[in-house]
Amino acid sequence: MKTIKNKTINVKNKIIKSMTLLALFCGLNINVYANTQSPNDFKQALIALQHQWVAANYANNKAVKKSAFLALQEKSTALTTAYPQQAAAWIWHGIIQSSYAGFKGGLGALSYVDDAKESLEKALAINENALQGSAHTSLGILYLKVPGWPVSFGDEDESEKHLKTALAMNPTGIDINYFLAEFYIEQGQYKKAKAHLIAASIAPARPNRKDADKFRQVEVKTLLAQVNKELKD
Repeated sequence: MKTIKNKTINVKNKIIKSMTLLALFCGLNINVYANTQSPNDFKQALIALQHQWVAANYANNKAVKKSAFLALQEKSTALTTAYPQQAAAWIWHGIIQSSYAGFKGGLGALSYVDDAKESLEKALAINENALQGSAHTSLGILYLKVPGWPVSFGDEDESEKHLKTALAMNPTGIDINYFLAEFYIEQGQYKKAKAHLIAASIAPARPNRKDADKFRQVEVKTLLAQVNKELKD
């Protein structure tokens, strides 16, 4: 009887653990973050958010994409509420908001880019080195992509400043080299763009980011083909 009782307790514990993880990954209760305060819990929550962002960002169906981004916004807001002093939480909230703004487009996206900028600046104030300078990377591309004054805050000088700061922090990173290539393409400096795309193509794999690396490498190859065409013409 004792063995059966112990097995029953173990099964119940496994069910409780599985339900907790399901809530974390699927958003059955976004307030679950409030009860996960250890560094490891934060790391696992962040990894889950990153994987879900990949699924949302690279989804082909627009309705699925929109629904996924709206769910991610709730989750990233919950994460910054539970961990307000974690720069990485603010970075990922900013990334999610800017990604959704890019998907949404038009004037309706401006409030999302403003929120993204504010979140990334909060991350910088807490720890500008977090995630190898990712706040600088994301701010740099945000300044490059949004319209300038009087519509929004777009500024190529600010973009270059943040992107070069991020590069100094993470010179072999796939994202920073890819986005610097985009910056130089905007400037018509295709040789510089090509150098950064080659650097991105041989960037070291990132822990827990295999899915993101796979999609980014596809983008790197596509952009490199465009740059090579420009250099030949």
